[in-house]
Amino acid sequence: MKESVFLNLEEIHLFSRGELHNAYTKFGAHIIEDNGVLGTYFAVWVPEAKSVSVAGDFNGWKAKQDWMIETGDTGVWTLFIPEKLTGLYKFAIQTKNDEVFLKSDPFAFYSELRPLTASKLYSLEGYHWRDQHWIASRVKSHPQDKPLLIYEVHAGSWHRKRDGGFYHWLDFTDELIRYILEMGYTHIEFMPLMEHPYDGSWGYQITGYYSCTSRFGTPHDFMYFVDCCHRAGIGVILDWVPGHFCKDGHGLGKFNGSSVYEKDEHGKWGTYTFNFSKPEVWSFLISNAIFWFDKFHIDGLRIDGVSSMLYLDFEKPDKGWERNIQGGRENLEAIAFMQRLNEVVFQDFPGVLMAAEESTDWPLVSYPTYVHGLGYNFKWNMGWMNDTLRYMQREFACRKDNHNLLNFSLTYAFSENYVLPLSHDEVVHGKQSLLDKMPGDYWQKFAGLRNLISYQMGHPGKKLMFMGGELAQFIEWRYDAELDWLLLDYEMHKKFQEYIKHFNKLYQREKAFWENDHEWSGFEWIDADNRNQSILIFCRRGKDPKDFLIIIINFQPVAYRNFRLGVPQRGIYQELFNSDQEIFGGSGCLNNTAPKVTERIRWHGRTFSLRIKVPPLATIILKPQYKYKLRRGGVACLPTKIISNWHTLPKSVKRKV
Repeated sequence: MKESVFLNLEEIHLFSRGELHNAYTKFGAHIIEDNGVLGTYFAVWVPEAKSVSVAGDFNGWKAKQDWMIETGDTGVWTLFIPEKLTGLYKFAIQTKNDEVFLKSDPFAFYSELRPLTASKLYSLEGYHWRDQHWIASRVKSHPQDKPLLIYEVHAGSWHRKRDGGFYHWLDFTDELIRYILEMGYTHIEFMPLMEHPYDGSWGYQITGYYSCTSRFGTPHDFMYFVDCCHRAGIGVILDWVPGHFCKDGHGLGKFNGSSVYEKDEHGKWGTYTFNFSKPEVWSFLISNAIFWFDKFHIDGLRIDGVSSMLYLDFEKPDKGWERNIQGGRENLEAIAFMQRLNEVVFQDFPGVLMAAEESTDWPLVSYPTYVHGLGYNFKWNMGWMNDTLRYMQREFACRKDNHNLLNFSLTYAFSENYVLPLSHDEVVHGKQSLLDKMPGDYWQKFAGLRNLISYQMGHPGKKLMFMGGELAQFIEWRYDAELDWLLLDYEMHKKFQEYIKHFNKLYQREKAFWENDHEWSGFEWIDADNRNQSILIFCRRGKDPKDFLIIIINFQPVAYRNFRLGVPQRGIYQELFNSDQEIFGGSGCLNNTAPKVTERIRWHGRTFSLRIKVPPLATIILKPQYKYKLRRGGVACLPTKIISNWHTLPKSVKRKV
């Protein structure tokens, strides 16, 4: 039973000002007790309606029986039925033109499975959370300084049952959590789980913003899944779509027969855009963001289509939009909405992620609002993604003429807190799978894909990979079928998955990859301009000055047996990682037979340098070693960081150093 009170005038006033940020506790349908009477309370916002009633299983779907009462002329209609109701319901809305529409509850917590569209009377109370330690540690965390490896999942097609049916949240709890831990990811990001009528929209055209989709189980089942993720040390992020919604008749569109939630139509997507000039829309959407953090303990939202919200002329012909009051193309109301959204979220839930999918050069996306930023704490780096994939698709002979596509991203890499996405959008609609984008023969395609992942992992910014990328799928993603898990029966695909697993765990262990993702102190070019050999060399640095990695990526199918490399300091270096290992599908051209000792030969503008072998289409990661022991015939490195026995080195080694 949910203890509550009726929606009062103060709350209605806050709602009408865009300041009711827990609207889900009063709007919708709730079981409450009023003066000792247990009953069901309904509340809905329908401005300029002639009448509103509730129809459902409980009254034989009679639209002219249980009438709601409007509070003044606020457009807020309420009804208390002195009975604990169950089953399905909708709102029957009579327009001023005497048309009657049956609409799903915008605040419903649960809905029928498509193609059915009714809302379900459902209480979110009663789940006993056991993730208190995770939540407490999240509050104290700074995501920018932590490892962040996101595995993007479409829940309807990661795995399916033998009969082709959807997995249940209990299946995901058993299998997906185990897989995430095995593969070394830190977070799961689900494509939208809010209720939507059409599978082919992938969840991005929503009807039930507060309704956890019925495809995979109940809302309590999803709570259990999130709880288990947290107790396993895994974060959960949801895609969220506050920019537009679908036109289906039972949803938000034309809610009173005319525009209520919407401003206009999005011509390209076939949807309605939200009207951010209405404060009630602010209350609805900000409350929705808070709802998922509050009721489901999620750890972040990835906000879809931010660019479409920022610009009045987004995807519109030259004369298909009106300028703002300042004469510009910026959507001032949407900008103010996003700023307020982020302020409220971070005030109530410190330590969570708010990541903007923003594809333009809009400034200060991940800056706080007090410096006129949008207030997100991450932005997707679409520029890096587009440039890097364009380069990786080039034939080898053409790569030297496109070298700038690789290094240009470092001119702006620290202008925002970035996530580097290799998302679902890059493996659909004829764009080819990641593996199929790579040029060359069979072996070269896999080697090239390993290099793509290496550059993503080495480049400043947090990481996101769409499911199936770790399997090196040859075909594009299909939303209506499970991933091609059978590929793991084939050697090269299994070895590529092993490569992803190994690199993910290496990334988490080595702080140099992620401690300084957001500032220049975490990155240093050694050679950015070797276009003739198509080789990049750079350092990633942790907060400890002694903690750094040297990363060499060879983007050509050419090997070098005596490649000279300038290094930041003299000493001994160990090959920490080599993508050409045979266990990853490589040719086995390694540098791990003995540690590499620097020579006083100036190279790459540095006093000291090394000679190494560079395999074809491969990535090498070197790490300085500060402690070692003697053995006959050379030096054996120990993976620690403190210099303690320089005096024990042979003179021949000291002379080289």
